[in-house]
Amino acid sequence: MASQDWLEKDFYAILGVSKDVSEDELKKTYRSLARKHHPDSNQGDAAAEARFKEISEAYSVLSDATQRSEYDQIRAMASGGPRFTAGGSQGGFDDVFGGMFGEGAARGGRNADFGDLFSGLFGAGGGFQGYRQPTKGRDVVSRVTLDLKTAVSGTDVTLEGPSGNTIKARIPAGVKDGQKVRLRGKGHPSPDGGRPGDAIITVGVPKHPIFGRDGDNLRVVVPVTFLEATLGATIEVPTIEGDVVKVKVSPGTPSGQILRVKGRGVRGGSALGDLLAELAVAVPSHLSGAAKGHLEKLFGALPDENPRDDLIKRAKS
Repeated sequence: MASQDWLEKDFYAILGVSKDVSEDELKKTYRSLARKHHPDSNQGDAAAEARFKEISEAYSVLSDATQRSEYDQIRAMASGGPRFTAGGSQGGFDDVFGGMFGEGAARGGRNADFGDLFSGLFGAGGGFQGYRQPTKGRDVVSRVTLDLKTAVSGTDVTLEGPSGNTIKARIPAGVKDGQKVRLRGKGHPSPDGGRPGDAIITVGVPKHPIFGRDGDNLRVVVPVTFLEATLGATIEVPTIEGDVVKVKVSPGTPSGQILRVKGRGVRGGSALGDLLAELAVAVPSHLSGAAKGHLEKLFGALPDENPRDDLIKRAKS
């Protein structure tokens, strides 16, 4: 449908092409102008942005065969082009309106009533009325809360639709806290024939008491005894799925060391994260007198080293 702009704007002149320009030449010219005036290449240049919008508008009409034909006919009428006659073979009423309204309207004969036809195309003041794009229906907004384990594996949820109907949705594996899942066309219908709204689900994922998320990786702090960290051991590490995996701790492993378990993290699309196990050396909170004596004897046999010497030295440099 045409608008008042079609009478006022010469899209051929805007693009700098002739009225008989071919489709390929039109596309080539548009791409050249679009690259030159694109806002990304002219940041802060309001004139370039306005020129880009003008170019895009012109191309959108002329690149569409139907719109281009209507545009040419309307411009021809406005410039005193073909005159309307009840019949005839050259430049007649049939030629101009046959393509716009169908042959039936153009060939209605001398007594045809075009009042309704023109009242729809022209306003009461005689000008062209702009086309109103049908409005999209309202979205349905809802929220679901998933624990971390469910968010990692994904799940199906059921929601109530706009008319009390049931909407089933798949929450993908690896969904993050605050992420939105959009179901197109599942919202309210349009009031004037446009496309329906969408169903938008916001997913909440509360913090887990043991596991934390680091991108597509999961983190867990695993306590180890002083003996395990000193002499080395094979320990069990829990996973988000509920089972355990065995991990080897090398002799002399310090507290804070991270051991990586491949493929036991979060699946984000095609990527699969890892489980990062951070070791924390557990210090005994209660020692008997005998145990304390054995411990002092042990440390007395160890080299006299201060583990903070290097830290203090680097702090002074």
